[in-house]
Amino acid sequence: MIAFIFIGVFVTPILAIIFCINLVEIMKKIKHDQKTAGNTFWLTVSFMLIVWTLAICASMGVN
Repeated sequence: MIAFIFIGVFVTPILAIIFCINLVEIMKKIKHDQKTAGNTFWLTVSFMLIVWTLAICASMGVN
């Protein structure tokens, strides 16, 4: 469980940056009608890890 606290404190900001960058790239690619599969995968993975970490830390009672 300490791994989730470490991820929550140190890795979540990095995942948030990855999430934002991929979201902007997807919007640019949609505008130019390009494929977005790779960016969509990383956007989904980063969002899933952020939410999962927050949920685990919340269930442990970590503020």
